[in-house]
Amino acid sequence: MSTRVVPPRAVVFDLDGTLIDSLPLVLASITHAVAPYGVRPTMEIFAQLGGPPERFMLELVRERRHLPDALARMETYHRANTHLIQPFDGAATLLEFLGRTGVKRAIWTGRDRRSTESLLHELGLATSFVTVLCGDDLDTHKPDPAGLREILRRLEVAPAETLYIGDADVDVLGGSACGVETMLIRHGRSIEPAIAGRAGRMAASPRDAYTAILEKFGSFSS
Repeated sequence: MSTRVVPPRAVVFDLDGTLIDSLPLVLASITHAVAPYGVRPTMEIFAQLGGPPERFMLELVRERRHLPDALARMETYHRANTHLIQPFDGAATLLEFLGRTGVKRAIWTGRDRRSTESLLHELGLATSFVTVLCGDDLDTHKPDPAGLREILRRLEVAPAETLYIGDADVDVLGGSACGVETMLIRHGRSIEPAIAGRAGRMAASPRDAYTAILEKFGSFSS
């Protein structure tokens, strides 16, 4: 006797690099922050992001005494250039589709609440989500699954009824630890086998991820 497969009742998104094209600015901000210390980060740093910036910044500047200045330089540069951030092509269309079909939408991001709410408002996405959980809302951070569990509690859905999409290794680890199917957006970077093995699916780009989600829901209606 076969078990009937049902579509997810909720889709949870990471924000940076998943819904909004902010990774070039994030990398430029980090590069500006650590330039005085002879460090030049690469795209591979995005595998480490997902928690408070103090965590990854200390690894770059190496000495805690440099941390306040580096964080201030990053914040100033990022704030001066947020106008460069835009949603990825297809993001708004996907969110509208999920809304029309009754799927609950949420965000789980490591970005702080102030900048998250400001960006969502400026980009016209503020009303697209049932709930948004930010990096400074809880004492825990990705890959700790507590944030995702809290989102599921707010949405009143089970892990098996949820799909999570992110672009960092911590997204895969957090989703996997919560028992939620997780799609990883690669952005052209190499993925360690241990991470790839925990991802339910990988997509080369946000556009590919959006297409895969639309196809996933389309398969249930066919």
